[in-house]
Amino acid sequence: MGLEITHLGSGSRGNATLLSTGETRVVVDCGFSLKQMEERLVLAGVEASSIDAIIVSHHHSDHSKSAGRASKKWDARLYANLETTMRLGLEPISDVRTFEGLERLHISNDLSLLPVPVPHDDADNVAIIASNGDGRRAAIATDLGEATIELMKHLAGCEHISIEANYDLNRLISGPYPPALKKRISGRGGHLSNEQTADILTEILHPKLSSIVLCHLSEKNNAPHLAESEVLHQIGEKFNGVLSISNQDGPEFSNWLGQDEPEPISSSI
Repeated sequence: MGLEITHLGSGSRGNATLLSTGETRVVVDCGFSLKQMEERLVLAGVEASSIDAIIVSHHHSDHSKSAGRASKKWDARLYANLETTMRLGLEPISDVRTFEGLERLHISNDLSLLPVPVPHDDADNVAIIASNGDGRRAAIATDLGEATIELMKHLAGCEHISIEANYDLNRLISGPYPPALKKRISGRGGHLSNEQTADILTEILHPKLSSIVLCHLSEKNNAPHLAESEVLHQIGEKFNGVLSISNQDGPEFSNWLGQDEPEPISSSI
């Protein structure tokens, strides 16, 4: 029994991640059009009709755009917290199975999800900690201005971490955004900088952490080589796994936590 993590795309124009076990397939965020979601799933070797559940981290459109329609068309259970549900104009119970922060969601016998609240703008956002039947754990954490103590506690035991490295501070400061937007992005409710992400990974690094994916890179305020360089500068020789970067044009990465490892779709490194 393993746990496969495939990024279907990540960035300001859309986000979606596929979690797969032997029995279950779950999409975390559905931030592309319905057509794009289905095309990306096919490229990942998955039929949309086989998706068991969709979980939406927060209501911003680059994470939620087609979630409601996809849930109905694919006959997939839809999960979101109450604020996200209401902001999307969906009905609790009939449209969405609502959850509270830190309420474990038992999707199937071999997959459960733990939503961990994180600070982000006007959204009730959550990071997702996925656990399979063998106790293997993976994290998806994007759209947060800082890591909370609770999130750090849960990241510490994960074998795989997908985490945002949204901006390079120098590029943000010298970039084209107005001052108010720069302040919002760099604030507690904004996004993680490359340096913040590197600090988080340095603090929770452990021998079983086998893969890290840097996500949600800003196209204007960051670059893959800057994010990779900052993280590797800090974790360097202490990390023996694989560091990759997810972008908008997925699916471009597949990581498998298990004994029987399939060939990855492709790798950015």
